[in-house]
Amino acid sequence: FISTVCNFMSHEKCLKNVKIPCSCIAPSLVRVPVAHCFGPPGHYKRKFCTVCRKSLESPAFRCEVCELHVHTDCILFACSDCRQCHQDGHLDHDTYHHHWREGNLSSSARCEFCKKTCGSSEVLSGMRCEWCGILAHAACYVIVTPECTFGRLRNMILPPNCVQLFSRNFSKLHCFRISENMQTESDEDDDVDGSTQGSTKDIQISTDSSKQTLKIFDGNDAVKRNQFRLISVPRIAKNEEVVEAALRAYYINDDQQEYELQTFTQQVLLSDDVINRNDAAEDSNLGSVFRESVPEAWIIRAKPKDEEVIRIYPAWLKVGMAYVSLRVNKDSTVLTVIKEVLPLLGRQTECLQNFKLVEVLMGSKQVQRMVLDNQELILNRLKDIRKTSIRQMNQTRFYIVENSKTIVQVNLFVGGLPPQLSPEEYTNILKEELAIKTNVVSVSHVYQAQGAVVLQISCFSEAERIYMLVKDTVVNDKPLNAVVIPAVMASKIPRNCCPLLVFVNPKSGGLKGRDLLYSFRKLLNPHQVFELTNGGPLPGFHTFSKVPSFRVLVCGGDGTVGWVLGALEEIRHKLVCSEPSVAILPLGTGNDLGRVLRWGAGYSGEDPYSILVSVDEADDVLMDRWTILLDAEEPAEGAENGIAEPEPPKIVQMNNYCGLGIDAELSLDFHHAREEEPGKFNSRFHNKGVYVKVGLQKISHTRNLHKDIKLQVDQHEVELPSIEGLIFINIPSWGSGADLWGSESDNRFEKPRIDDGLLEVVGVTGVVHMGQVQGGFRSGIRIAQGSYFRVTLLKPIPVQVDGEPWIQAPGQIIISAAGPKVHMLKKSKQKQKKTGS
Repeated sequence: FISTVCNFMSHEKCLKNVKIPCSCIAPSLVRVPVAHCFGPPGHYKRKFCTVCRKSLESPAFRCEVCELHVHTDCILFACSDCRQCHQDGHLDHDTYHHHWREGNLSSSARCEFCKKTCGSSEVLSGMRCEWCGILAHAACYVIVTPECTFGRLRNMILPPNCVQLFSRNFSKLHCFRISENMQTESDEDDDVDGSTQGSTKDIQISTDSSKQTLKIFDGNDAVKRNQFRLISVPRIAKNEEVVEAALRAYYINDDQQEYELQTFTQQVLLSDDVINRNDAAEDSNLGSVFRESVPEAWIIRAKPKDEEVIRIYPAWLKVGMAYVSLRVNKDSTVLTVIKEVLPLLGRQTECLQNFKLVEVLMGSKQVQRMVLDNQELILNRLKDIRKTSIRQMNQTRFYIVENSKTIVQVNLFVGGLPPQLSPEEYTNILKEELAIKTNVVSVSHVYQAQGAVVLQISCFSEAERIYMLVKDTVVNDKPLNAVVIPAVMASKIPRNCCPLLVFVNPKSGGLKGRDLLYSFRKLLNPHQVFELTNGGPLPGFHTFSKVPSFRVLVCGGDGTVGWVLGALEEIRHKLVCSEPSVAILPLGTGNDLGRVLRWGAGYSGEDPYSILVSVDEADDVLMDRWTILLDAEEPAEGAENGIAEPEPPKIVQMNNYCGLGIDAELSLDFHHAREEEPGKFNSRFHNKGVYVKVGLQKISHTRNLHKDIKLQVDQHEVELPSIEGLIFINIPSWGSGADLWGSESDNRFEKPRIDDGLLEVVGVTGVVHMGQVQGGFRSGIRIAQGSYFRVTLLKPIPVQVDGEPWIQAPGQIIISAAGPKVHMLKKSKQKQKKTGS
């Protein structure tokens, strides 16, 4: 059997088990409407559209938060049933139900209850909970207890009832800090106005001469946008048959007697005064739709009614019923509806003035709310909605809402400001550049070292204005950036819950970061996943500043890990959990720290779910961090007439290693090559090839580094052997996994560890020696081990710290232990415990 409305297929013997709602009634079953968050269109193989249930062959959309895939021209019919990831001011409930999404499971997916296969690569089948990942057949999922416990990852997920975000004027992309590229916006606009191209896929233009293809509009809005759907009907079809086919094309299963068709000619399409022409052109007396000349298009209209039954939903969730039905006539106003509804909800003693009726349009991209005027006639309102679009009538609800005094509070993180200013100076800059209204905007947090503030805004339109304006504002030649951040209610977080704060650098690792962002948003709460190109690590740490216990996962190369650890060091004193443990998902080229902590040489497409389980089971270890003070005594090269001031002292943090000489020189050449053609450096294999090429060019060069520098370790002068490179190592991995110190025991030195408060100093004699170390044939020349170092540079020398290279002018370099040791997570050796889902 196949459904004539939504294309659902079922065997005859399975019909009794069909529990999936058809697309035409799915919106009415949604408890809390939540819009989807569609990224740019893309190609998704072996996936099916949730609306028409056909496979996605052309570019399609997917929700960045839940497992919803949909064709470009089905997007208008997608049900606004995305996951509810935060409270939006008025809803507050602490029990969570399974959030079921149908289909697009892998072929090997097994039902939790009957243990048989529930996935399919041929049709949309099987159900999956978007929170806990439990899988089931359509017939089995109805027997599951409705409460969801968030599954295996429950201790890492930030529970949605602990997150509050007032998101009225912001799109879902803004709320979840998903960076929009220009391609997204232009594509979406094209699709909205040109859905005609996709609708032809539903009905192949019939070559059968007995069939006729018609354009159907569903209201004035569709006419304005030139959005029609095609239907194919026999040439001798009666009016009722055409009406039925038209309703089916718009996923409406109302009685066809309540609708009629109006002819629609090209002149009408071009006319500005669409409505009057339509009303004049009613032509519903025809026995057959077709005469000799066939109109180019038709518009489907609802016939006017003298009375109707409408559903009113209570907006407070303490009521046991989902909605109450109410009969309204042409004299019923919004006020009389409120008066009749309150007794049905047991609130008859309360004053009518304390309530309002809100019309909610459950659009797939945005859920829009509008408070209705008490004197408005309800039947006229229904007539207007249907005139605009009969599809929208299907997605419109009426809620009765208490006039509670909700205090609006939007938190906006603004970065890129000049550092080290006072709160008053930041307020003045914002007044000057953004014309902020101080009666509704206040600065709640100031991060002076980073040049960032958090604004608390008590007016939606002002919040939106500032957000949009910040994007185009430059202060001291530096563009500002704004991020909408949620408020985490720490007191509501369960005691055993230690949420995971995820940072992803989408530029690392050949764009694998993009896919990881999508996966982690789906597996966790999107509010705990932060994109580092969007304001850096600070918005994430600020969001989690009151969380009593959390862990961090950094997805990126060693440079990204250093960036996050540096930010953590600076903001530690403002966090309730001042020492969160940090895990690494290596995406860069070297990934030496990732190797040492057993996270691997680089991400190569492993299942993100199993990565999260590994993070949950990882062991806590301590690691030293080091501060390097670079104090140039001479002016930098290129100073005019040699009378320039010397560079001011520079302080950098080091986690892995610091190299002087040949090692830094190769790094610098690679860095320049990458800056010239960044597009080519997308794969680790290519990056290593460039390193080899750069190295080969340096083989014949001879330098005498030992003559150009002096080394002092723990106050003692150390004589240097004849070397070309000097490297200080904190971890037993260098240059993509090589063991520079070597494993053989040595009476002179202690066995290196990452938390012993000591650095190892090693020398290399040139490029060939470095190649032999990387091949595992040799180790470096052991020179010293200590906790305080002073290096004197007698001439400009290349220096690199954790892969960031530059030329350092002559002067002093002092290396000493930085603040407290950091807590890192080391992947556990034991096999992961077998768990469900």
